[in-house]
Amino acid sequence: MHTVPTRHFSGRWLKRNQALWTSFVLQTPGMCIFIGGDSGYDKHFAEIGDAFGGFDLAIMENGQYNPYWSHIHLMPHEILQAAKDLQAKRIFPVHSGKFALGNHVWDEPLEFITENNKKEKLNIITPMIGEKVDLDDQAQEFSQWWKGVE
Repeated sequence: MHTVPTRHFSGRWLKRNQALWTSFVLQTPGMCIFIGGDSGYDKHFAEIGDAFGGFDLAIMENGQYNPYWSHIHLMPHEILQAAKDLQAKRIFPVHSGKFALGNHVWDEPLEFITENNKKEKLNIITPMIGEKVDLDDQAQEFSQWWKGVE
């Protein structure tokens, strides 16, 4: 396990920035996984991708964004570029489809990433909350479960 940079402030109470915000790299003999926290887009994604030679899976925040938060959260048009910078073979977008902090509807992040990915054609996994993901199955497919959910 390695800690790697991210762009975010820390602390949500009276004292801010009393700790570091970080992302993680989990390396096993058979797999290398990027576990991202909240982060604004910057050169650190490419630096991390270069340092680790790419990732089998990148778990990345996708949601709870706002233009005012662009330095600390990925905007919808940035997540796929960040995944490419990380040299990720598969992308698992998280931080969406749950409670709302941002001023967007709950399924908008999933709509944006699937629409934006029509051009990029990256391997994005979008399991329904609680659905099993087989990390060894590169061809595993997922439905667009959020469509039609009220």
